[in-house]
Amino acid sequence: MKLNLCWTRDKSKDEMDIVKAIDDSKDAIKCVDMHTTGEPTRIVYSGFPKLEGTLLEQRETAMDKYDHLRKRIMLEPRGHFDMYGAILVPETELTKSGNAHMGTLFTHNGGFSTMCGHATIAMSRFLVDTHDLNVFPKRDELKLDKPTQTVQVNLHAPCGLVRVTVPTTADGQKSDPTRSVSFLSTPAYAAAKKLEIPIPSGIRWPELGARTSISIDLSYGGAFYALIEAKELGFESGLKKIDVDSISSVIRKLKPYLCSQPDILDAIQHPEDKRLSFLYSIMVVDYSTGVVPPEAEGAETGLCYFADSQIDRSPTGSCVTARMALAHSKGCRPLGQKWAFNSLVSNHFGTGAFCAEIVETTKLEGPAAPSKDAVIVKVEGKGYYTGTVNFILEEGDITDGFTMKSVSS
Repeated sequence: MKLNLCWTRDKSKDEMDIVKAIDDSKDAIKCVDMHTTGEPTRIVYSGFPKLEGTLLEQRETAMDKYDHLRKRIMLEPRGHFDMYGAILVPETELTKSGNAHMGTLFTHNGGFSTMCGHATIAMSRFLVDTHDLNVFPKRDELKLDKPTQTVQVNLHAPCGLVRVTVPTTADGQKSDPTRSVSFLSTPAYAAAKKLEIPIPSGIRWPELGARTSISIDLSYGGAFYALIEAKELGFESGLKKIDVDSISSVIRKLKPYLCSQPDILDAIQHPEDKRLSFLYSIMVVDYSTGVVPPEAEGAETGLCYFADSQIDRSPTGSCVTARMALAHSKGCRPLGQKWAFNSLVSNHFGTGAFCAEIVETTKLEGPAAPSKDAVIVKVEGKGYYTGTVNFILEEGDITDGFTMKSVSS
């Protein structure tokens, strides 16, 4: 997918406009950029190769054959270390059966994730706003609920079907950015509680002091999360005043170690599919701080590290789901109780928290692991547009898809 922008100028005509040349290129990767509480979502709506098979099979193909395109879209010089993206996939087994309107693959600095709440919130606004049937073939199937002025978008994520409610204008033709988008999660559950993990001398950090172990929880919200209190890591002030560089150094050492621990690997076996059975992220939590919106009964704060030590600017919608499932399993969060989840960014600006409530209990069953008692969580948040961009690769340009970490190691 390379574009040669060299041409011979016809003196009888105006010089070709470079912007138009890129816009018209059949090889351009076309994107809309949005953010949710400061966390980017680069929505790829054209230019990514067509994939075949089930959505999880398409995810595997994207990882095996098109990871260079993922790097081009996410990393430098077109992106950056903390970029996040969503590739629209119009054809999946659920869109073909009529259960979903659109599929998606989520991308980040290290590969492809299985669920993302902040991207779901942003992308669903875009799906309501676009009326280009080449981008969204099922756009005309979206139905306006007039009393609530909302539209439901059924999104097929790699973890399953996510039902999204998007507020709209009175005619249903555009999303309404003044009201929150909400989604109903796939079944979420606590995988392990108060798991004591020994910390060997080789990876200990100064803040840990003389302690030789830490206590963690594991929970699933479309991906598996290790949830650890900031004080458990030795950061006694919690997340109210945190040295991000210091705690990031801890997580860079800790996550690979956790991913190798037998007790953790045993706990994160997903009942439906082995391809969902991996530790995606560490969420550092602080239950004592956080902005409380009027509609919530309480709040907490989290600092999420995922992929290759990437920091989520948003409260992390899929981990909000996992945290609600964990709190419910501990008897702390009944059905219908609204709770707010903050990030460092939402606390700083005083807005942007995700609100969540448990709406249903259920059972998660499948052939890959024993069944689990699970919950369905409703998560609410706001996403906003930041711009549009078309990406090309000019002939001869090999400086593509890198991070400073990759070129300096």
